[in-house]
Amino acid sequence: MLSKKMLNILNEQVAKEVYASHLYLAMASWAENIGLDGISEWFYAQSEEEREHMMKFIRYINERGGHAVVPLVDEPPKDFPGIREAFDASLEHEQMVSGAINDIVDLSIKEKDFATHNWIQWFVEEQREEEASVQGILDKLELIGKQGLYVFDRDIMSMRGEH
Repeated sequence: MLSKKMLNILNEQVAKEVYASHLYLAMASWAENIGLDGISEWFYAQSEEEREHMMKFIRYINERGGHAVVPLVDEPPKDFPGIREAFDASLEHEQMVSGAINDIVDLSIKEKDFATHNWIQWFVEEQREEEASVQGILDKLELIGKQGLYVFDRDIMSMRGEH
């Protein structure tokens, strides 16, 4: 059984994962509407991955005797000033999620909830990979500048397997 504190923090994480999925979906729609099909596909794939994360949390909560709550979430922005800013927002969001995952790890240690501690390790590694992936994209954007955006947009899907 999950403690009340653990149930609450895990349900809060469900909300964060739902918001992340919606944020990436909004970024995908924005990129698609400005003609950046490769970038939009990358964001669509990220949105689906975040939805899968949400499902993992919901199933874990329910499996451990809790009641997973599907939350109402805030609407993400629908426009972004530019590609760099969209990926900056992505990295900032991933770093926030990493901090939230670390809070779950911390609580699992404090409560000696070793099942949750073991289970959450997958997300610790996943977040390390997510941050590295987005940082790699930001590094590449820095290198190519606006002149290379067309080539970057065409080639971004091949970068998806790097994380």
